[in-house]
Amino acid sequence: MNKVVLSFCFVLFFLGMATNLEAQPSQKLVNVIVSPDHADWRYKVNEEVTFTVQVYKNENLLKNVMVDYEFGPEFFPTTQKQDVVLKDGKTILKSSMKVPGFLRCKVVAKVDGKNYEGLATAAYDEDKIIPTTQTPEDFDEFWTKVIADARNIPLDPKKVLLPDRCTSTQNVYEISFQNDWYGSRIYGILITPKKQGKYPAILQVPGAGIRPYRGANYGDDVISLEIGIHGVPVTMPQEVYNNLMSGGMRDYWKVNMNNKDSHYYKRVFLGCVRAVDFIYSLSEFNGETVGVTGGSQGGALSIITAALEPRIKFLAAYYPAMCDFAGYLNSRAGGWPHYYQNAKPAENEVATLSYFDVVNFARRVKVPGWYSWGYNDVVCPPTSMYAAYNVIPGTKELHLFLETGHWTYPEQHEACSAWMQKQYNK
Repeated sequence: MNKVVLSFCFVLFFLGMATNLEAQPSQKLVNVIVSPDHADWRYKVNEEVTFTVQVYKNENLLKNVMVDYEFGPEFFPTTQKQDVVLKDGKTILKSSMKVPGFLRCKVVAKVDGKNYEGLATAAYDEDKIIPTTQTPEDFDEFWTKVIADARNIPLDPKKVLLPDRCTSTQNVYEISFQNDWYGSRIYGILITPKKQGKYPAILQVPGAGIRPYRGANYGDDVISLEIGIHGVPVTMPQEVYNNLMSGGMRDYWKVNMNNKDSHYYKRVFLGCVRAVDFIYSLSEFNGETVGVTGGSQGGALSIITAALEPRIKFLAAYYPAMCDFAGYLNSRAGGWPHYYQNAKPAENEVATLSYFDVVNFARRVKVPGWYSWGYNDVVCPPTSMYAAYNVIPGTKELHLFLETGHWTYPEQHEACSAWMQKQYNK
């Protein structure tokens, strides 16, 4: 495949991948614009930030509009005002921070009985943010042992061809393999080139929730494996997954939070490692080049897999979740799933979750990584993501799209596509 066609395939894949991440929000009738006075939204500790707030309708300033606003560290606003009338549709708000972190200004305009929100988030010495989560003394020992124990279970790989999804150049399979216990399986969608040869591979790890999968198509010269993490087939009707998410798998991330040996994510992390074992079992794999990618929970799993599995050569992560859970216990925003935003930890929970916190895996990532997020993310607060990013020792590059929240622009996927192509070509 020539480079032009390959590039086109990559762009198609990453645009399609946006459906697995968060789609770009649609345009609203009323736009609330919150603009920091630094173009890069970056400030030094104690430096004052000026937010210009403007409310537009039909591309014109909306006069005499009523707004509520708040600003302060993420999830910890220090100033809150309600029913403020903006005579000219515009106002100026000022604040600062005394410690490294992110200061968020959120404005809600109330127009014709509806609320319209705008926000901006200023970074304060973000490269100095450090994790609040502690590293267990036996962290490496624990994960080395449980991975070894899981690998004592035969992989028992299975493939079922999905003829209706195959093309003239690719075979598509639903696959499964045993994970950390006899009969405990991981399911996924495998796409392999029909053309004889040896190919690089990508492991696609999922965002939070439970859903069917179509597979991640990177083009005719790449193997892809997109996995689910819940131990159920990934080709069932959507209704089945909806029922599971509302039933037995509701809040799965909270299962056994006080026991590291039975916490839900132990099985998930091991499943990601065993997915690499599965890739290495494929006759089409070149035995050398495998990367991992995903967004949100998948961004977390990308970092975790790269830390646990030395055969991973590179990773690409969008707005990783699960970073610095203990942030809320230190009056600072923590990562999704926000365990302690509204609840106090039970006995052994903080200690247990430290074995599953992305920051402790980030410290162990040595392979090249491409990362991307925005400052306005309210699902995965930037403070939590920087807590992990700042301790990664491997080669890393961060691509910021400042105004984005838990969603992406096509340009982000295009940039990631170009970076991943370089990894394949090495």
